[in-house]
Amino acid sequence: MDQTHSILDTVEPDVMARVVSRRGAIRQGSGASSAVIAGLAMASVPVAIAALARDAYAQATAPSIIDVLNFALTLEYLEDEFYRTGLAASVAATLLPPELTAIEQVSKHEAAHVQFLLNTIPALGGTPVAKPTFDFTAAGAFPDVFSNKATFLALAQAFEDTGVRAYKGQAGNVASNAAVLTAALQIHSVEARHASQIRRLRGQKGWITNNDSGGLPPQAQAVYDGEENTVHAGVDAAPLGANVGGAPAVTEAFDEPLTMEQVLAIAGLFITG
Repeated sequence: MDQTHSILDTVEPDVMARVVSRRGAIRQGSGASSAVIAGLAMASVPVAIAALARDAYAQATAPSIIDVLNFALTLEYLEDEFYRTGLAASVAATLLPPELTAIEQVSKHEAAHVQFLLNTIPALGGTPVAKPTFDFTAAGAFPDVFSNKATFLALAQAFEDTGVRAYKGQAGNVASNAAVLTAALQIHSVEARHASQIRRLRGQKGWITNNDSGGLPPQAQAVYDGEENTVHAGVDAAPLGANVGGAPAVTEAFDEPLTMEQVLAIAGLFITG
């Protein structure tokens, strides 16, 4: 693949057919459950973002490093705008001083991640994906996201927990470039710190137990699906938890990756164009 081409030039016909098909399903399924809607969410994702998911369908082809960086950029755009918008909205006045300080710092980190990726992608011969248009109410599912602290922090947790699993899921696809892998791991560790911080602001543990969504709305369950896994490198670690709280404690010791398609389906709930 010519990495200097815009990502719009790389959309494969079968992927677009799937996206169009899913759009039709959503139009006809307004009464579907939130789980079904989440599963079909890619229908609402603009073409440039749909292109990022093409390799999730093509089993024999791993995404290029530019694809992965643009995927990361899309998530960082989302987080950056979410915190910027929140800090400028009425919800900011409802945050306690330690909460406000934490959110302001997280916002600065996300802005730095965006700028890093915008600089790195052209340096590697690629074209940064355009910033999408976001709807953080998710078409009205969270109408008070920027006026209600509980809703704002709930979505912040969902975005950060998604980010941690998303970076983990792409590590193998950038492993051929040591500099990119190092940078990705540096961002990944900071996203994990964000997730832990936000979870604690909500009165949650700093880590995930089983696939517990921590009281988030049903639409967020996809963020946590699979976290109950205890088998790693073919070894079931569950018995190792006998003296430390059982299998649930073992699940807390390992975070699970999410695929590019899974992450874009989650992000697609908040992307309108």
